[in-house]
Amino acid sequence: MNGTTSINKELPTYKTGYYISLFGTALILLWIGIFKFTPTEAAGIKSLVENHFLTFYVYDIMSVQAVSNAIGAIEIIIALLLIFSAKFAYLRRYAAIGMIVTFLTTLSYLFTTLGIWKVVDGIPVTDFFILKDLLFLGFGLMILQNDKK
Repeated sequence: MNGTTSINKELPTYKTGYYISLFGTALILLWIGIFKFTPTEAAGIKSLVENHFLTFYVYDIMSVQAVSNAIGAIEIIIALLLIFSAKFAYLRRYAAIGMIVTFLTTLSYLFTTLGIWKVVDGIPVTDFFILKDLLFLGFGLMILQNDKK
């Protein structure tokens, strides 16, 4: 053995896990993407977007709702790419790249948004909703790597 582990992608548990991850990620992206079109979510992400070194300027050129709509549209597109990649494998790469960029950006909000971390009972805590993006980032990296084989 050369120290690498081979995964048999034909095993039923692998395929089941892959499709649960794929459709689960797509469902959550679709759901969150649609929610971005509401005024509640647009206001909810404002502090994240305006405090980020890559996105701080967007409110100078678009309204709060337009920025949220654009982000929602991107999330919906990635969700659709994931869904259709189940039938059209060439879409996987685009879905994976979209996921990686999106989830690296959202995870970086944990370090750029003032007041996002709090100490509760001596334990640092944050908006745990953002932490789900660690799993999605990992899945995006797996899809990208698997697409190259």
